[in-house]
Amino acid sequence: MDSMKLLTLLADDPRATITDLADILGESEADVHAAKRQLEKDKVICGYHTVINWDKTNYDHVDAYIGVSAKPERETGYDKIAERIAKFPEVASLYLMSGTSEFMVSINARTMREVADFVGEKLAPIEGVTATVTMFVLKKYKVNGIVMDMKEEVTDDRMIISA
Repeated sequence: MDSMKLLTLLADDPRATITDLADILGESEADVHAAKRQLEKDKVICGYHTVINWDKTNYDHVDAYIGVSAKPERETGYDKIAERIAKFPEVASLYLMSGTSEFMVSINARTMREVADFVGEKLAPIEGVTATVTMFVLKKYKVNGIVMDMKEEVTDDRMIISA
């Protein structure tokens, strides 16, 4: 079975049924199911996510990205600091980066105050963290390849007539 094709199909539509995947791949449902389970077990497939446009709900929601500068530790580099940051339930994503900050932390909260409290009370005091820069998401145009709520271009099908 072509695992790469299975992964691509699931990335495009995580809700695809085993039956549909088997039809597309030309494989049996049992083989597709077994391959999918093995990819999950091996942590190649790490989760399935829903993209939500929070602006269309009555729920308070704030997304923030925090650049974190840090000093690496002897023998473990940045890994121990990353482990400490990742343990917080507020942390949605954590990346080791190149550029001006060592880490990029993505968090989801209900208010800007919650973000500020997280940074000041939990993130900044971590040993090895030397600076933070917080950026709030003001509007989302496209998330994980999905256009959020942009107006479609109006096309004019009229024939051009010139004098």
